[in-house]
Amino acid sequence: MRARRIVLASGSPRRRELLAAMGIPFEVLTSDVDETVAGHDGPADFALQLARRKAQAVAGRVTDALVIGGDTVVELDGTIFGKPADEAAAFATLGRLSGRAHRVVTGLAVLDTATGVLRQEAATSTVRMRAFADDEIRAYVASGEPFDKAGAYAVQGLGGRLVAAVDGDLDNVIGLPTRTLRRLLAGFGVEVSAPQAPATQA
Repeated sequence: MRARRIVLASGSPRRRELLAAMGIPFEVLTSDVDETVAGHDGPADFALQLARRKAQAVAGRVTDALVIGGDTVVELDGTIFGKPADEAAAFATLGRLSGRAHRVVTGLAVLDTATGVLRQEAATSTVRMRAFADDEIRAYVASGEPFDKAGAYAVQGLGGRLVAAVDGDLDNVIGLPTRTLRRLLAGFGVEVSAPQAPATQA
């Protein structure tokens, strides 16, 4: 079986690190797409629309490759939170999440540029946040970490202090559900060894 060229359509350092940990060679080509979604059927559909859009944007620049697009969103009470636009948005988002459980949904789309075949799947984890005071939110926002993160926090960074527990795959919350990606790649004949233990946090 011939090796396939793998292209990650993302500039996210977290996604790059997680894909590298899977042990497969890949290239990075960033996708500069409009992340506005006019209509959707919930967080999974929202994330999958953007994942497809990112994969398709890069697919036109490469030949005979598997292009991986991904997008992560946070959902609470029917509201979808992406990356905050500014400090006020970050503060408001974290205030909503404080003391509550929310869902983190990552949509993945893998597009074969040789055949046009696209496979996609969404993964969901539940994150329970501890209750935190406004001063703690302000200090975290001032760190600058929330601004390129869905839901305005990074579970693998300083934002981990705000998290009480994660139910489901931690790497999904970080931005690349590797078990889901292994299934999608297997559909194209690319076998990736499973890690020693799933990335979870209790």
